[in-house]
Amino acid sequence: MKKLLLTLTIITAAASFASAQILPTVQFGLKAGANLTSINSSASATFSSSNQAGYLAGLWLRFGALGFNFQPEMYLTSKNVDISANGGETKQKFTSIDVPLLIGGKIGAFGFGGRFYTGPLVSFAIDKSQTIGGAVSNAFGLNYQDQNFAWQFGAGIDIKKISIDLRYEAGITKQNYSNGVGGQTRVNLFNLSLAYSLVKL
Repeated sequence: MKKLLLTLTIITAAASFASAQILPTVQFGLKAGANLTSINSSASATFSSSNQAGYLAGLWLRFGALGFNFQPEMYLTSKNVDISANGGETKQKFTSIDVPLLIGGKIGAFGFGGRFYTGPLVSFAIDKSQTIGGAVSNAFGLNYQDQNFAWQFGAGIDIKKISIDLRYEAGITKQNYSNGVGGQTRVNLFNLSLAYSLVKL
């Protein structure tokens, strides 16, 4: 009897693990978090900067099968930094609609697991020439011309409907900064976010 129960338990666990890893799934949810930004000086300007906290808030979608997943996201993000240059100091704020397109893998079962992923990020800057609505419209219209690009690396854990992610974002495109400082810089950051799954199919 004990052997029968043990066998049934193992079979059930294996089936659950297999369905969690192999069968296709689709998830959709909300996410929010904080980031810590750093910037690199260009050859034409030397300055020092101190990290400042920013925020992010938006949506995510995850397609998974065979232990791998594709996760596009869209969120509003604010990246802040203090810049000291030429004897003066200024606060610089970069606000944008960010669209990461991440590919990764997952291990675990029964609603618990770990994930790792990487992929490009397109950043649609919000400024005097582009509003939030314009940035979202360009993102949905796949208008990537004159936008900023970065690359993300990260890992996360899933606890039922909740996900916790830690990522590093390396800037690829140089962004302009102003307020009397002038020049261009690449924006790098760490972000920590909390996501909640609203739908799972």
